[in-house]
Amino acid sequence: MPHIFTDAQWRKSSRSAQANDQCVELADLAGVIAVRDSKDPNGPKLTLAPTTWHALALRIKGLDRDQA
Repeated sequence: MPHIFTDAQWRKSSRSAQANDQCVELADLAGVIAVRDSKDPNGPKLTLAPTTWHALALRIKGLDRDQA
């Protein structure tokens, strides 16, 4: 069985500085969003359901409606 990340197309924010490798990268895979550290592309990856990624992104941006 092929590894889920073999053909992943990783991308990082266009707002990331070109010389700055301290970013997270995302890949949209079949039914999941994968997240990895750009400094360690062969390291561990976090996989999230698209709805979970969306909620996390809103929380990070401070746009979620359910703030404590």
